[in-house]
Amino acid sequence: MALFTKLRSRTLIQLRNYCSSSSILSGDSKVILTSKEKSRAALSLLKSETNPEKILNICRAAALTPKFHLDRRVFSLAISKLSKSNYFESIQGFLEELKNRPDLQNESFVLYSIVLYGQAGMISTGITTFEQMEHMGIPRTVKAFNALLFSCIVARKYDEAKRIFTDFPSTYNIQPDIDSYNTIIKAFGGAGESISGYSIIAEMVGKNCKPNATTFANLLAGFYKEEKFEDVEKVLALMKEHGIKPTQNIYNVRIESLCKLGRSSEAKVLLDGMLERKMKPNTDIFFNLIYGFCKEGKYEDAKKLFKSMANHECKPNSDCYFTLICYLCKGGDYETALQILKDSMAKNWFPNVTTTKSLVEGLVSISKVEETKELIEILKKRFPKNADLWKETEEKLAGVAA
Repeated sequence: MALFTKLRSRTLIQLRNYCSSSSILSGDSKVILTSKEKSRAALSLLKSETNPEKILNICRAAALTPKFHLDRRVFSLAISKLSKSNYFESIQGFLEELKNRPDLQNESFVLYSIVLYGQAGMISTGITTFEQMEHMGIPRTVKAFNALLFSCIVARKYDEAKRIFTDFPSTYNIQPDIDSYNTIIKAFGGAGESISGYSIIAEMVGKNCKPNATTFANLLAGFYKEEKFEDVEKVLALMKEHGIKPTQNIYNVRIESLCKLGRSSEAKVLLDGMLERKMKPNTDIFFNLIYGFCKEGKYEDAKKLFKSMANHECKPNSDCYFTLICYLCKGGDYETALQILKDSMAKNWFPNVTTTKSLVEGLVSISKVEETKELIEILKKRFPKNADLWKETEEKLAGVAA
């Protein structure tokens, strides 16, 4: 009888928790959501939520797991919002609470929590987590060491990354691997000390750890950021010495770096070189060039690149669409922006409110009354909560029609 009562009590608690989570995510405790639906609902709610306690409750209700990409996006957004609100104690409490979940009592989640601490700027807590791993029954491996280094980069604590890389291997009997070396080269680049990357490569060679394409990609990114173009050429020569051919990722790093420096025309030359070598560019490469040209006000070049993607069997992603729509509005090309938006909406990709509002106002300014009305109706159906945003514009349009 006692056992039956205990089981019945546990079942009632689980049912109440389940109903509560369903209510938080769907607004109706009777609606049954799958794990993916919970994650999607959580992501949607978090985008507009600012109350720290409600953010935590949304995450708890979704029962997130970092095994899935969508859940990692939810975790990242939640930690970002909580850290902006200086809710650091609750971040730690939440992550420690998750470690008690049976499905998260493993190395994978502990390492992920270290990275999340880095995202929140809580490096000391991440270090403590690393140091306590063996007390949790989880070996302190080079993977954990790499996660800690990466968390420093996420937090932009480059000096701390250098200290950990120098001190921790001997303290914790860890032998750095290729990922360790690549990460510290990235840290040097972030700190504006890419020149130190040469000594890291020398150390790698001395320890029979062969540099790979990522090694040189990280070093190139650092030298581009510092605008040390002579060193860029040296790194390209060093790649040849080590038998590393330019990969798609190497090209992407170079193209992205040049675009950030406002040298998109030079970046386009690199794309042309790829095509001559029969290398297939990916979406990231096109996006970086589209963004680069847009940022420089070269909208015609951006539009040509966007159209050319189909010729290279490369499909634009939502970022390509949204970036081009946003900048075409800034450039006053509202008609082209509308056509691109229609293509985007056909894929169920809608840009943010700021971009759509800019386009709507632009269409009104060039007297595209019917087109504007049609667009507003689509936006109101898609985002009913934002319907009031368009009242003023609709009133103006009614006045024009009259």
